[in-house]
Amino acid sequence: MAGALQSSLFDVADEGPVLGELGAAVQRRQLSHGAWVDVLPGWLTGSEAVFDRLVDGVPWRAERRQMYDRVVDVPRLVCFYRDGDRLPDPLLVQARRRLDAHYGPELGEPFTTAGLCFYRDGADSVAWHGDRVGRGRSTDTMVAILSLGADRPLLLRPTEGGGPTLRYSLGHGDLLVMGGSCQRTWEHAVPKSTRPTGPRISVQYRPAHVR
Repeated sequence: MAGALQSSLFDVADEGPVLGELGAAVQRRQLSHGAWVDVLPGWLTGSEAVFDRLVDGVPWRAERRQMYDRVVDVPRLVCFYRDGDRLPDPLLVQARRRLDAHYGPELGEPFTTAGLCFYRDGADSVAWHGDRVGRGRSTDTMVAILSLGADRPLLLRPTEGGGPTLRYSLGHGDLLVMGGSCQRTWEHAVPKSTRPTGPRISVQYRPAHVR
């Protein structure tokens, strides 16, 4: 299904997968138009074990979409867990609880859904977009991304142009949270790569009615 995952020397936990603390270690970058991004490298140590469990345990689905005058394959595998659905691994439940505890006072509500994307190699990608289905189109919100597996770049740029394109290399248990107006004033993408690239799983936590 995917290429081999190369382990990271910094992603080792003798006692099994462990989530770090959220707090002062989280680095926030203020963007334009009231948007911001939080980053915490290596939030989850021992993430390779969780990656392997998700590869085997998630009912991955290939999608097809209308693109102009033809139907094309979506270049990644996906699975979406709605509010109330049982998540496929206890670690994902624990991660959501910690995100709620840290971001709940600022967000004003819990994270309720989890969307999983499986990028099997460099040919898999996601085009420029914002999570604007539902409330993300008109109100401030948050999307928290836990990255497992090989490093892949996540790019961000202002929706209206005229600003820099930011690049974050995410994998091996890294956390990135997009907040404020980010979904409607900025857009993000995971580009294709012609270089040999290992597999990556992205877990996106969102509040209700944000997609």
